[in-house]
Amino acid sequence: MENKQYLLDQRYLKMAAIWAQNSYCKRRQVGAIIVKDKMIISDGYNGTPSGFENICEDENYKTKPYVLHAEANAITKVAKSNNSSDGATLYVTSSPCLECSKLIIQAGIKRVVFTDNYRLEDGIDLLRRADIEVVQVEIDA
Repeated sequence: MENKQYLLDQRYLKMAAIWAQNSYCKRRQVGAIIVKDKMIISDGYNGTPSGFENICEDENYKTKPYVLHAEANAITKVAKSNNSSDGATLYVTSSPCLECSKLIIQAGIKRVVFTDNYRLEDGIDLLRRADIEVVQVEIDA
């Protein structure tokens, strides 16, 4: 069963990586998929809020402060639907930051699977403190 879960984790992370390609951000493209009962209930990628220009960085190549992370987009998208993320798994191409980790906890997500490490570990530390399962998985080519 463990091997089957690993294969599923890899497949969903590959989907998140493909979804990240929708991002207009130049510095880093991140994708997220929320899965519950083997169904994708939401998805997201990093970018500006709806109705804003699709430019994530300023003239100094710094990310604009109002850019939303992929996890935040996926969680707010599921909040607008008839689905519940309670007990779900979040697949994301980069480990969550502290702010996204707070949203993950409040959304009732119980498992987070990611590939790349974010520059700070405080988000992962908070998730573990909240007894959320955190798994780093490399994507096979």
